[in-house]
Amino acid sequence: MLSTKSIAKAIARALLYRAMPFIYKVYEKKLWEEIKQGPIPNHVGLILDGNRRWARRLGLDVAEGHKRGKEKIKEVLRWCWALGIKNVTIYVLSTENFNRSKQEVEALLKLARQGFLELLEDPEIHEKKIRVRAIGKLELLPEDIRELIRRVEAATQNYDGSTLNIAIAYGGRAEIVDAVRKIAEQVKIGKLRSEDINEKLFEQYLYTAGSPDPDLIIRTSGEERLSGFLLWQSAYSELCFLDVYWPEIRRIDFWRAIRTYQRRERRFGR
Repeated sequence: MLSTKSIAKAIARALLYRAMPFIYKVYEKKLWEEIKQGPIPNHVGLILDGNRRWARRLGLDVAEGHKRGKEKIKEVLRWCWALGIKNVTIYVLSTENFNRSKQEVEALLKLARQGFLELLEDPEIHEKKIRVRAIGKLELLPEDIRELIRRVEAATQNYDGSTLNIAIAYGGRAEIVDAVRKIAEQVKIGKLRSEDINEKLFEQYLYTAGSPDPDLIIRTSGEERLSGFLLWQSAYSELCFLDVYWPEIRRIDFWRAIRTYQRRERRFGR
């Protein structure tokens, strides 16, 4: 038989559970009032981490975790655009991810196909004039995915609303090595002189050429590292690590990251 104290605790938990939607709304409104007048980052980078752990925690197949993660991207992008963030870079597939099991890699590539096809046909992309670019060692991808990428980039190349960079088959070290190789080739054939090389020129040979450096990088899952994401570009980025798996990130989590960014004093090494 339950004690009076145990019954009271059970009732308190039930009441709290029923009150959660109201508490969430109140907190969400408070957050919005705090951030709406503050500086909004021009470029946000997103490391979408925790799909597999989220799935395993719930006893689901890993592929289901990646599928839920893909759907969450759409929601988070809408949060970004609603805030007026002009540039977003999402880290969807690293070069190291190709070392995972054949089954998981195939599942990830299948989701990539679906994702680029959806971008091509998404009316919101065209209504908001979102320019889409894929960055990474695209030659590692199957030809049909590369063709979809070419079609999406061609369809959106003249858009000037916002820019969405999709880091796929991407590695920050590989990006820097590729940039060095391209510059070396230009020096070899006489189109560049070694004394011409500086940071500004180097950036023109990165995958992200034409995009500003990220002001804020957000990583989910509680891990506190960049894992090769925009290594050159993130030199003065603000970093925010959220202790939540990517498929379950909420708008209040995202807004809290924006608030954290607004509260930091950016000195850029000065």
